[in-house]
Amino acid sequence: MIHPVIRRKQQLILCALLALIMITFVIGAGLGHSSLSYDRLIPTLLGHGTFKEDFVLYSIRLPRMIICLLAGMALALSGAILQGITKNDLADPGIIGINSGAGVAVTILFLFFPIDAGSFVYLLPLAAFVGALITACLIYIFSYNRISGLQPVKLVLIGVGFSLALSGMMIVLISAVDYWKVDFIAKWLAGNIWGSDWPYIWAIIPWLAILVPFTLYKANRLNLLGLSEPVAIGAGVSVEKERIVLLVTAVALAASAVSVIGGIAFIGLIAPHIAKGLVGPRNQLFIPVAILIGGFLLMLADTIGRNLVDPDGIPAGIMVALIGAPYFIFLLLRKSTT
Repeated sequence: MIHPVIRRKQQLILCALLALIMITFVIGAGLGHSSLSYDRLIPTLLGHGTFKEDFVLYSIRLPRMIICLLAGMALALSGAILQGITKNDLADPGIIGINSGAGVAVTILFLFFPIDAGSFVYLLPLAAFVGALITACLIYIFSYNRISGLQPVKLVLIGVGFSLALSGMMIVLISAVDYWKVDFIAKWLAGNIWGSDWPYIWAIIPWLAILVPFTLYKANRLNLLGLSEPVAIGAGVSVEKERIVLLVTAVALAASAVSVIGGIAFIGLIAPHIAKGLVGPRNQLFIPVAILIGGFLLMLADTIGRNLVDPDGIPAGIMVALIGAPYFIFLLLRKSTT
């Protein structure tokens, strides 16, 4: 049973995060090459804006920020699941190669399969899921020992190796294609928010609508998987079955996100750690907090990045990496000393 004081603390933190998301939305909606006056924001949202104001808000700013929010949530939840099932604080879909696996599948789909624009949007998450799932299965197989089970440190090392190899494969694939296709993949690799239109939102929402409640339903299983295997088995948990189900869930969440925002890492690493520091390690408590932190971090990174440098700004993936890479090194050093 969760103590009422801790539950109350979680609720206050969730409210604070929602307020931060709203503030970031308001600031981001007004910033850009075509500025939107803040006193015109509410009238435009209510349908009383000029043609220019409607176009800037509904066709450019709003879908981009919603995509960042949803994708950040998916990456944060994916990272939380991976850290839980591997018992490794360094697990993240971007670091251990899952994002790169999704990227290879997206690259192959984009370069070699002639598909129309209408179906492309909805095929992207499916293709990314297949690529990410194959990669995750290979990493899991190579990290698993029949005697000692899943080896967390080995999983991260093998995942990093897969990530580098798959990134190299993407470069090989784009080396002999048209320039505009190369430009698209290069932006994807940099973590440029390219899927910033309403169809991409409708493509990612079903994945989150199904997988977020499912993960919260499995939160107690994640708590038990964080214990030693004999204890989890004694509590009636089918360890390998639950790990596989939750691994597929994490892969699906990461694939749905990176298929529309590109190869962004570290959100899944940072958000769960911050959430655990705020409300503790119980999954029922920190997962909702981590989801909102992930959405907020990616929205904030994109808002800052696209307004720092003219004309195209700095990709959100680079902005996140500027924060995430030092944090990853800090966690790696701390883990090596414990």
